Amino acid sequence: MTVTTYQDVRAAFLAREEIALLDVREEDPFAQAHPLFAANLPWSRLELDAWQRIPRRYTRLVVYDGGEGLAADAAERLRALGYTDVSLLDGGLAGWRDAGGELFRDVNVPSKSFGELVESQRHTPSLAAEEVKALLDAGTDMVVLDARRFDEYNTMSIPSAISVPGAELVLRARALAPDPKTRVIVNCAGRTRSIIGTQSLVNAGLPNPVAALRNGTIGWTLAGQTLDHGQARRAGPVDEASHRAALARARQVASAAGVQRISLDALNTLEDPGRTLYRFDVRHPEEYAGGHVRGFSSAPGGQLVQETDVFAPVRGARIALIDDDGVRASMTASWFAQMGWEVYVVDGAQAKDFDDTQAVQRQPTVDSSRMVTPAQLFQWRADGGDTTLVIDLGPSMRYVKQHVPGAWFALRSQLASALKTLPPHDRIVLTDDTGELSAFAVNDDSLKGEAEVWSLEGGHAAWIAAGHHTEKGEARLASPRIDRYRRPYEGTDNPREAMQGYLDWEFGLVEQLGRDGTHGFKVLSAEAIAAA
Repeated sequence: MTVTTYQDVRAAFLAREEIALLDVREEDPFAQAHPLFAANLPWSRLELDAWQRIPRRYTRLVVYDGGEGLAADAAERLRALGYTDVSLLDGGLAGWRDAGGELFRDVNVPSKSFGELVESQRHTPSLAAEEVKALLDAGTDMVVLDARRFDEYNTMSIPSAISVPGAELVLRARALAPDPKTRVIVNCAGRTRSIIGTQSLVNAGLPNPVAALRNGTIGWTLAGQTLDHGQARRAGPVDEASHRAALARARQVASAAGVQRISLDALNTLEDPGRTLYRFDVRHPEEYAGGHVRGFSSAPGGQLVQETDVFAPVRGARIALIDDDGVRASMTASWFAQMGWEVYVVDGAQAKDFDDTQAVQRQPTVDSSRMVTPAQLFQWRADGGDTTLVIDLGPSMRYVKQHVPGAWFALRSQLASALKTLPPHDRIVLTDDTGELSAFAVNDDSLKGEAEVWSLEGGHAAWIAAGHHTEKGEARLASPRIDRYRRPYEGTDNPREAMQGYLDWEFGLVEQLGRDGTHGFKVLSAEAIAAA
């Protein structure tokens, strides 16, 4: 197996060459320590995610783990999926650290550290939670715009807030606050999306006084203030005058940042066997589902900037963005350009071009001969004396909320050790949310020697659709719940110490960026925008 050193990976980052540094551990251990531009591609989900997230099979891939023994197998599996340039990171995570490489905590670190750099250089205006509440209590002429995904906003929100996900802000803010004296407050759960959202409005020349809610809903909670729950306020249509103003300023900001523009007809000129090209539709997911340009994946602009490492794990790739209004793609692209990406906005697409309703799917075929229907599984378990063992490989969060009665939770990456603790059985049926993951897992080496191994056709969703009962709880965990990192800014029941610790960590990211030295970020100045 070819080995790549820390120095070689670092050199590729500095030269902006195409490379994907892949951490194949589960999300929680990944979040505890990893290099800045490492992308989490868990061993458990390689077949499901690799082709979608790394579309070019000739991409240079460097794989590592933290000593769990997953990397070599993951590299072989990636080669079996058709990737031709796969190597192991010399010494794994410990080798990176021992060579002097900086290690970062949490998830989506490139975007979060970039957000902190933006605030430190542009002095993005912000107000403390106590100040914002005082303004609300006083009946101040103001609007609060929540820049998160709608589901996050619906879970918990600032009183009176309207859901306006990040890329929508410049498009919709003028219509929501037509009086330039109206104060505009932008919030997220923590810091990044409120900083980027607020600075987007500043960059785009919104005439209103604009400020971020400092530290988001975390700051609101730490101040002892009450959040709303279950709200569904959304921005309405944008009038023509507001759209024209937003479009002109968005294009100006994108130009200042170095964003390139290309027509839809010319997009194929960017196709190159030696370069990865990501194509993202940055509109709202509901708009995407109603019709999109063929070949473009859904990636709402605000989340795309927030989760760059998830959507585009190949550092140095090209990115093409599209919308149907000219504003959202330009503003999203302006941030990508500042983060060091070669980014294009697709111009000139017509309504007739947004005619595809099928999501982009890149996935290898599965062995359908080893699938069992929910009806057959139900019958097996209804027969007296049958000892069919159901193992749920899906997300632990969903398993705790709802699973097939009697099913055990196990991580695919730990299935071999989990089997040693499970009760005697006649056969095994694997399941997950949709049946896709278990259809690949039936052929895993850890299951060789079992008399019968099946995957549940359609997974948990099919079991529910068939009308079968479920149960909930953590009574049968054969693996620890490390498949998802518990974010301190999610939900409503996080310890105060965890929330404050998260904020303290974010405050230190700029210093970490300096120590790492590979980021290549260049924050756009007000002077550069004015000169564009």
